[in-house]
Amino acid sequence: MRTSTRGSRRLMALAAVAALTTGLLAGCAEDSDDGSSNSDGGSGGGKTTLTIGTFGVFGYKQAGLYDEYMKKNPDITIKENVTTRTDVYWPKTLTRLQAGSGTDDIQAIEIGNIAEAVQTQADKFVDLGKEVDKSQWLDWKTAQATTKDGKTIGLGTDIGPMAVCYRKDLFKAAGLETDRTKLAEQWKGDWSKYVDVGKEYMKKAPKGTKFVDSASSVYNAALGGESQRYYDADGNVIWDKSTGVKKAWDASMEVATSDMSAKLKQFDKPWDQAFANAKFATVACPAWMIGYIQEKSGDAGKGKWDIAAAPTAANWGGAFVGVPTAGKHQKEAIALAKWLTAPEQQAKVFAKQASFPSIPAAYPSLKPQAATTAFFSDAPITQIFSDSAKTIPTQIFGVKDQPIGTAITDIGILQVEQKGKTPAQGWDAANKEIKDVLGQ
Repeated sequence: MRTSTRGSRRLMALAAVAALTTGLLAGCAEDSDDGSSNSDGGSGGGKTTLTIGTFGVFGYKQAGLYDEYMKKNPDITIKENVTTRTDVYWPKTLTRLQAGSGTDDIQAIEIGNIAEAVQTQADKFVDLGKEVDKSQWLDWKTAQATTKDGKTIGLGTDIGPMAVCYRKDLFKAAGLETDRTKLAEQWKGDWSKYVDVGKEYMKKAPKGTKFVDSASSVYNAALGGESQRYYDADGNVIWDKSTGVKKAWDASMEVATSDMSAKLKQFDKPWDQAFANAKFATVACPAWMIGYIQEKSGDAGKGKWDIAAAPTAANWGGAFVGVPTAGKHQKEAIALAKWLTAPEQQAKVFAKQASFPSIPAAYPSLKPQAATTAFFSDAPITQIFSDSAKTIPTQIFGVKDQPIGTAITDIGILQVEQKGKTPAQGWDAANKEIKDVLGQ
């Protein structure tokens, strides 16, 4: 959602499907000079104005939730303050949290920033765990927003359970299995098996096509299913010793050093065009990406795309909403945060833009739009993503999680995939950048 980070990619994905009413996210604001824009959640007139600070489009306005809440609570007016880029939003939010003033009544927190918020800003947020039944949320989701002493600073909004989206027509032309269930069995349990399917694809690949869009997407997807990432439970940086990072890196290097990658950078224009021109057969596919694929592939892709379960249950993306202690209307903000993240409201946002809920109680009522289901060959979209969501391992995130990941994907992997460096050289390049990030 943005530029180089996973968070950046999500926002860029959201912005790209602004015109799509049946897709992922709609109506992302244009960047101003500082990356911010303000938009009222509805007409004024309430006695208390609650402000909500978000990055990109969360779908609350688009799904009509602000208007619904204000109708039920006529003494409340909601104003949404949108900062399109998270690299602008989060530093600005940190400054205001530390100053103890200027915060919104509700602040969104991206998954890549939640560890920093928990470890360094917990005293600046209300303990929402005392206000809700935390068992409603997926355990691993709540754990990400909870301090060691049990304070929960944010309520889970969406998540990014993983699947693999693939072109049935290209698989058929390459002589491969096209049934989603049988295909999932072929790569079940390990992303290296997915890479093996890619090797088979390339033996008879339709002219001008590759198996996968990029090595970085394989890395992010594989790492999303690993409990061990860049930090250990004590907050120590272990990225260069992490078994999860090694497995994800090895899988990505198999792709980067082969002919199976289209060598594209996700969310750049050439990647968008490759969807329309059917230049690659598969893409690691968190729930929030299905609308993006639908929009970029266009009518020509309808019924040619399908969705299969990923090799491992994994997560890529998601966010939280928290209530700063510096807010002027804490009581009212807590009530609104609880209402916005309740299963009924999460289901409404899913119906509008396919943001997958973090509360399992919402899953039975989820209904993908008919156009989306038809586009993906009548795949059981809700079932595939909910099965993944329920078994994703709890992952440990650290303060510099996001820039470490960016160094690996946008420097290390790209050095190998696009510049012909060896895996060792790519690793060294990432290591150098990470040391700079960590001040070592």
